[in-house]
Amino acid sequence: MSERKSILKDKSFLFAIRIVRLYEQLTEMKKEYVMSKQLLRSGTSIGALVREAQNAESSKDFIHKLSISQKECDESVYWLELLKATEYINEQEFESLNNDAIELLKMLRSSIITSKQNHS
Repeated sequence: MSERKSILKDKSFLFAIRIVRLYEQLTEMKKEYVMSKQLLRSGTSIGALVREAQNAESSKDFIHKLSISQKECDESVYWLELLKATEYINEQEFESLNNDAIELLKMLRSSIITSKQNHS
């Protein structure tokens, strides 16, 4: 049985790469360590949790892992908003990353809703 390609898995991985690159930029060029570290943690957790969900022991476990991933994604949006408000990132950087995060949030919410409906 071949593994089905997961758009959510791919998009969350690409988002994590972008977050790692932003973290490097913020720490090296702007000497910002606190918010960027929080964003690094939450932004890379999204994909890790999606991967964990793929290996879930039950549909309840699957939903739980995706729910935590959703929370991490929402937290990432918060850190991006804060970095923009404090002018560590510009409007263009914010919009691009925020759009990706919002897209991930929508995909996660949709997956959770579908899984809950199938589980009931």
